[in-house]
Amino acid sequence: MPELPEVETVRSGLEKWVLGWKISNVEILHSRAVRNNTTYDLRKVLPGRKITKVDRRGKYMWLLLDNNQALIIHLGMSGQVLLPNVIDSPHKHLRIRLSIAEMDKEIHFVDQRTFGHMTLDDLEGGIPKSVKKIAPDVFESEYQQKVVVEKIRRSNSEVKKLLLDQGVMSGVGNIYADEALWRAKIHPQRFGKDLTPAQIVKIIDKCKEVMSQAIEAGGTSFDDLYVNVNGESGYFDRSLAAYGQNGAPCPRPKCRGLITKARFMGRYSHFCSKCQLKSG
Repeated sequence: MPELPEVETVRSGLEKWVLGWKISNVEILHSRAVRNNTTYDLRKVLPGRKITKVDRRGKYMWLLLDNNQALIIHLGMSGQVLLPNVIDSPHKHLRIRLSIAEMDKEIHFVDQRTFGHMTLDDLEGGIPKSVKKIAPDVFESEYQQKVVVEKIRRSNSEVKKLLLDQGVMSGVGNIYADEALWRAKIHPQRFGKDLTPAQIVKIIDKCKEVMSQAIEAGGTSFDDLYVNVNGESGYFDRSLAAYGQNGAPCPRPKCRGLITKARFMGRYSHFCSKCQLKSG
């Protein structure tokens, strides 16, 4: 599933092109691509609206419209937002097409697995109402580190579960949680209440560090399900130290441990068996 770096890559790619574009027509090609709206609603409301901003919180992004509404885009497992040449043949998994007649352009929402969606929402304090329930991510001005540290310190849950909890800190998924915990030398099954404030701050700092580097690399792509607006893959997968590296030597100098893959909380985690101890 695309995480914050992948969504930010798409957001920044859209921002370079679509500001000021006026939507002239909307085609809904799959009913599951629209949530909390009828197909009729988007077709009725969006034509004539201009895109004034492309914003994001965590894994959600939205197109701000000139009527102070937001067209929210959630990529789900395999969603893509593409800016194709209009003469190109449409992608076989095209779900929504936004036409920009005066620019002879189109915005395509492509989604093979149909877990992603678009939805229209009103704003509250500059944030779509349905996104307000999600905690700010580490790149937002609204982010409050003291609040996040306290939530983790007081929790009986495992630290990785807390990193994945979008009500604690949004945007982090399985890939970057594993990478941040490896960098911080913290086992993913350590309980929040057993960590010191300094350890928690270090984990958060490593989350921001690894996601910043992933953004610079255009995100992490393992297949063609995640691409940027030009259809290009990211290359941060070449820099992964823990995630997907089961059985490989730990890349930390002089560690000599092995990256281990273990299943808990209903998902796999990757960590070093030597430098990420479960206790201590």
